Amino acid sequence: MLDVSHLTKRYGKVTACDDLTFRLEPGSVTVLLGPNGAGKSTLMKSVVGFLKYEGTITVDGHPNKTAQARRLLGYIPELPSLYPNLTVSEHMDFLARAYKLTDYKPRVEELFRRFELLDKKTKFGDELSKGMQQKLNICLGLLPEPTMLLLDEPMIGLDPHAIKELKLILEEQRSLGRTMLVSTHIIDSVDMLWDRTIIMNHGAIRANVTREELDRDGITLEQLFFQVTEGESGGAEEGQAE
Repeated sequence: MLDVSHLTKRYGKVTACDDLTFRLEPGSVTVLLGPNGAGKSTLMKSVVGFLKYEGTITVDGHPNKTAQARRLLGYIPELPSLYPNLTVSEHMDFLARAYKLTDYKPRVEELFRRFELLDKKTKFGDELSKGMQQKLNICLGLLPEPTMLLLDEPMIGLDPHAIKELKLILEEQRSLGRTMLVSTHIIDSVDMLWDRTIIMNHGAIRANVTREELDRDGITLEQLFFQVTEGESGGAEEGQAE
């Protein structure tokens, strides 16, 4: 479970996240939507503990910057940050040692198979195409099998096969009771995946609704998005942050 309470993050005079409060339940996929500059990435980096902020964030009751919470958190950033002098396999070994994983090799092989990296294991990070770098980025985030997984624009640069596999993995993780927050501005890429949507604009939460609530009101995710980001009238009311 992820609890975010009164999260505020400022960069000088600019408020990137303005008093955000919401809760994500176990076994759910929440899609975080918003135009560029809405504050999505700042929110994600705050949850992971990369930024200083006002407010509180807990993961299964643990403050997010504690060792207990970090063991539960996984993060797949928008831009891969790979080591040019490590091979694809060495990246996975390095992460496994950092997390003190044991018997992780079969998991690595399975992820490599699903994301078509088996023939790239000896390639160095800077030898990979952008798409392959993103595939490795995803594998690194999935390897520790975190309870709470944050994915920032994970489908950018992926080929159709990798997108299909990532969607299948998200469904599998959800069935295992894990919590996922997926940030994107490409609505079509996640339209069939989500249980809840949080829509941000200008640093604030403009809608926080479940799929059931949206279906009940008879509007699509795309319609809701444009209602709350461009001020279209009619349809369902904006959900409120919990």
